[in-house]
Amino acid sequence: MKINVYVIVFCVILALIALFALSTAVFNRNVSESNVSLSDLTYNVPAPNIQGIAGWINSPPLNLTKLHGKVVLVDFWTYSCINCIREIPHLNAWENEYGDNGLVIIGVSTPEFQFEHNYSNVENAVQRFGIKYPVALDNNYSTWDAYGNEYWPAEYLIDANGDIRYVSYGEGNYNQTEQAIRELLKNAGYSVPSYTTNVPLGVNFSGIGTPEIYFGYNEVDGHGSHFTSSDVLIPNATVNYTAKNVTLRNTVYLSGKWMDKPEYIEAVNDSKIFLIYKAKNVNIVAEGNSTSEIGLFLNGTALNSSYIGSSDNIYNGNATAMINASRLYNIVSGPSYNGWHELEISATPGFKIYTFTFG
Repeated sequence: MKINVYVIVFCVILALIALFALSTAVFNRNVSESNVSLSDLTYNVPAPNIQGIAGWINSPPLNLTKLHGKVVLVDFWTYSCINCIREIPHLNAWENEYGDNGLVIIGVSTPEFQFEHNYSNVENAVQRFGIKYPVALDNNYSTWDAYGNEYWPAEYLIDANGDIRYVSYGEGNYNQTEQAIRELLKNAGYSVPSYTTNVPLGVNFSGIGTPEIYFGYNEVDGHGSHFTSSDVLIPNATVNYTAKNVTLRNTVYLSGKWMDKPEYIEAVNDSKIFLIYKAKNVNIVAEGNSTSEIGLFLNGTALNSSYIGSSDNIYNGNATAMINASRLYNIVSGPSYNGWHELEISATPGFKIYTFTFG
């Protein structure tokens, strides 16, 4: 893994700070421009070029030195990251608002999982999210390392002279980022339009009681275990598990046969997952073959229409989903943050799960 244990601990601390801040505030675009001025943008170092790119989407290869005179926003993201996905409407809005008036957004897709190296997977995600700005596939972490970046998502705002003037780590800070964009555009001589487009509010994290949970023996070693016993972490082995007394919150219980791989676990036979969680939405990063299917149960009964997720392959009212692409799926979308729930997922052979994330 690219990120070591110390970085993960630091990320957790940052996340806790963000959770507190976001629990008391939301972000929209209808704010005063007086909050950020050019003198506030004191981060001032030359921007490394975009380098070591395996492929480009929506654009021929770009060179930052040839973009001098423009304001450039470099966004590090990966398409199965829920925090990155929640930022995309804001990036799309900025592209629509300022893309013809001095702003160039470059989405640097730096993969967390192996399937995110695949060009067609990223291209499909770009189309699905309606991304029109250039996307560069940083499969070898060349640009990531050149920037010394450690986070998904992360934004680096570059002025017309090619210097980084503003950095934002993690989702959020939308008002401040946009104000910084506007200040640098005005300083570069562009005519900046007034605020006209609203985008979704930021996420209120105060109701979420369950952290992101990783599967696969390499991922669990790096992110901390949320499993019932250490025998889950038997590399490349198929184990027949028995789920007993599902009572611990934020803890994964496995039942049936699962194969443990570096980044995921794969359903083999009669495979089930149990989890007691607290959140409004439940997402999984998963993949499968042409016949992979999951059944969803909430609090002991089949998932009903009030909780059906928004992913396009969740059949309305059927509590069944086909998992045949490598991406993030929203499998549960509750009406509100209303306490703890027990989720059961039954999976057919070939289903692979990488993470749980919550919103």
